[in-house]
Amino acid sequence: MSVIVAEPGLSNVSVAHTEIGDVRGEEGFYQYRQFDAVSLARYRTFEEVWFLFVHGHLPEECELNRFVGEVRSMRAIGDDLMSVIRVVAGAGGGERPLIGLRTVLSSLADLEGMAPLWDADPDTRIAHALRVCAVTPTILAALHRISNGDEPVPARDDLDTAAHWLYAVTGEVPTPDHARAVEQYLIATIDHGFNASTFTARVIASTGADLVSAVCGAIGAFSGPLHGGAPDRALDALDDIVAAGGADAAADWTRTRIAQGERIMGFGHAVYRTVDPRSELLRDIAIGLGGDTVDLAVEVERTVVSELARHHPDRPLYANVEFYAGVVMDRCGIPRTLFTPTFTVSRVVGWCANIVEQAQSRKIIRPRATYVGPEVVELVG
Repeated sequence: MSVIVAEPGLSNVSVAHTEIGDVRGEEGFYQYRQFDAVSLARYRTFEEVWFLFVHGHLPEECELNRFVGEVRSMRAIGDDLMSVIRVVAGAGGGERPLIGLRTVLSSLADLEGMAPLWDADPDTRIAHALRVCAVTPTILAALHRISNGDEPVPARDDLDTAAHWLYAVTGEVPTPDHARAVEQYLIATIDHGFNASTFTARVIASTGADLVSAVCGAIGAFSGPLHGGAPDRALDALDDIVAAGGADAAADWTRTRIAQGERIMGFGHAVYRTVDPRSELLRDIAIGLGGDTVDLAVEVERTVVSELARHHPDRPLYANVEFYAGVVMDRCGIPRTLFTPTFTVSRVVGWCANIVEQAQSRKIIRPRATYVGPEVVELVG
């Protein structure tokens, strides 16, 4: 049997067929099913796009109303699960929300008897996916509030996903412009090809494990700073530039980082070789919100891209989704500790869609590795 030796990181290797979406890095384009993802973020609601991921088409009004009522009813947390959240938050899980989320979701799977994907029928898999996606924001917000000495606010059924997320975090109903800005961010980040967390989720799903196990594996991959854990670090870089003297200091700050061989968080992408379309969308959203941080970010982006191009003319690097994501979330009142959890609120929908799709196959994902260690040594008894 011949062995295919893949590039490091499985770059440019296709390992499955999917109907969920695609990323075309050379073109700066990505899609959700048959639609341009950025156009969906500009013109549709989160619930409409969530429906698309579950059912494969955009909903008619009656379908959307039924779907919205269904998922809103799944936000609530029962007393048993709230007891788990309080214990996890008290043990520090609120300070590291993704770690806390993994623990609480594992308890949810046990409390609600979520069977392995191998044993569940398609309707049950979808029901479990909807419950996990609907309750994840409630869990994250509760962990955050308890860890900060506040009581969780009861889940409401009269707010859309983005507005409810901001309400659950702050305890106040957000302004329409903030709710819409966060909603557009959430839509733009639901899915993005076979990234590390999505691939992890599909590998676990291929074993027939329960849906929550696959989601928890994805969360673990997502927490890394090279993946979902970068929006707060990108905003930290803006803080460093402010401390160094503001926009006028951005060029020197960038040159220093390049000379030291440091990665500049918020720039460059594993797939895109041109402008990240999500970054363009989020820049527009940020400019619409306005503010000193936004003005600084726009100027810093221009300077950093110019300096990177000067030092690496053969390998242009542009702002990625994390750079403006942090700016938008900051302007909408989301604390930095919840930047990556906010990303999780959307990406869990993509993970679950991929998990449900993977569960249709009965083939386990089992690649090989190329051994490069010492030669075999014969042992003599």
